[in-house]
Amino acid sequence: MGELSLAAKITHVPSMFISEMPGPNHGCRQEAIDGLKEIGRRCDALGVDTIVVFDTHWLVNTAYHINARAHYKGIYTSNEFPHFIQDLEYDYRGAPELGDEIARRVSAEGIRMMSHHVDTLELEYGTLVPMRYINADARFRVLSIAAWCPWHEMEESFRIGRAVREVIEASGHKVAILASGSLSHRIHDNNAAPAGIHTISDEFYKQVDLRVLDLWRAGRNDEFVKMLPLYSKLCHGEGFMHDTAMLFGALGGDHYGGRAEILTNYFTSSGTGQVNAVFPLAA
Repeated sequence: MGELSLAAKITHVPSMFISEMPGPNHGCRQEAIDGLKEIGRRCDALGVDTIVVFDTHWLVNTAYHINARAHYKGIYTSNEFPHFIQDLEYDYRGAPELGDEIARRVSAEGIRMMSHHVDTLELEYGTLVPMRYINADARFRVLSIAAWCPWHEMEESFRIGRAVREVIEASGHKVAILASGSLSHRIHDNNAAPAGIHTISDEFYKQVDLRVLDLWRAGRNDEFVKMLPLYSKLCHGEGFMHDTAMLFGALGGDHYGGRAEILTNYFTSSGTGQVNAVFPLAA
């Protein structure tokens, strides 16, 4: 039998790349990088062999989609932030059977989901950036699920999360799931962006983000699940926060009572709110 071994909400801010480079921002995202590396260490300790990423940088306009290639290899430059992420080489094993079974299970529930084995379907940076730190030596298999879903129902994403966990537990794999995306995500206006690399775009968004983290730390997840649909809209949640809905669906939704462990303290980046948080799993 398989096992869901680790579950987390993570950052994928591209400023982690400039944090690695000499210059005025050198080291500015070290805590975020360290948090992702710690997740990789915990995956090792738990015997994880596969990481499923709910990727808010994979935009889909209809249906839900899984990149189920057996092998991902390429060189990536971000079309959104080419000045931050350039020529990122990657080479990971995939988990096609797991992807196919997730799509089959979800489709059987009446939700349109497709699993793709297309060599030209590349990974997006919501997967590639965290894998740079969590999976630097490619020891874990990777499965990427689209989570930027502008025309999808939040309740369907909760149901997908539940189905993902059911498939994992019926498989022979030990799996970590990562909701890869920000909290609030109202990026600074164009000309304010360079000076605002370390700030939030509005204090309101920060205060709501901090309240959410208080709820997570207190295990008041029923309240969070109730507020998520409106939170995702009012605070411009990345990908409408379908990654987070999938994560909480896998955790048990409003019945989940775990208290989040904050690995990387809340920080603001280019107008957005960011965190690395691990959610404990019941034995």
